[in-house]
Amino acid sequence: MNKIAVIGAGTMGNGIAHVFAQHGFPVYLIDLNASQLEKAMVTISNNMERQVQKGVLSAEEKTSSIHRIQPASQIREGVREVDLIIEAATENESVKLNIFRELDEVSLPGVILASNTSSISITKIASVTKRPDRVIGMHFMNPVPLMKLVEVINGFATSSLVTERIVELTGQLGKTACVVNDYPGFIANRILMPMINEAIISLQEGVASVESIDTIMKLGMTHPMGPLQLADFIGLDVCLAILHVLREGFGNPKYAPATLLVNMVASGKLGLKSGEGFYKYNTGNKELTVSPKFK
Repeated sequence: MNKIAVIGAGTMGNGIAHVFAQHGFPVYLIDLNASQLEKAMVTISNNMERQVQKGVLSAEEKTSSIHRIQPASQIREGVREVDLIIEAATENESVKLNIFRELDEVSLPGVILASNTSSISITKIASVTKRPDRVIGMHFMNPVPLMKLVEVINGFATSSLVTERIVELTGQLGKTACVVNDYPGFIANRILMPMINEAIISLQEGVASVESIDTIMKLGMTHPMGPLQLADFIGLDVCLAILHVLREGFGNPKYAPATLLVNMVASGKLGLKSGEGFYKYNTGNKELTVSPKFK
């Protein structure tokens, strides 16, 4: 693996580009939205500066890492002569399928195509390509520069050689690969999302407050972040989408999303990304405050 392309310059995409560049890989960061690319490069620079302040990177390493990232606004110009393409677009099945159709057409036949999807079937994504054996899931955790886990998902046709190469590459990034098979939600979200959903149902039914639910899980179960705050951090719209995937994939009503979650997403209360979810987020104030809706 010499050159990498990342499709999508949002939170996950810029984090993935950051980590690869930090570990010496030239990266094409591709997004059709030029302003999103500019924002991503500022975010990467700011996050690397925090690493410099913490002694994780030197100032020289930051500069060289930034120079390894080449922004591009067209897929065709960014995927030439790369060895691996990682799609990190929005968690929408039709969007991802269209991207993989295009990637299959414009990239060289031997290139590995990976998706950062957190729940959508790798087998289904691979089915729209002519290289299903070279399609795999690389589910990075947010924030990518800090989180050590990469959930590596084998589609039905994924070659064992491709899996081995991706596991090895993950180790080169200083991360741990956990290989799983292609079932709805994989492992991380198959276990996490029902817990988050149950926390929301408990709040909906008035069993406990936002602060009590999160504090119980932090202090009683040693979770670093409570499930409601974590849902805000992930994005309530993303949580809802994953629960729909689980519900439809397994046909089991236990995965049906809480009505409160559905209503919050419908009203635009998406968590950190919208400024309000179960908590209220103010960039000028680092103190976490419960949303007025739940006080």
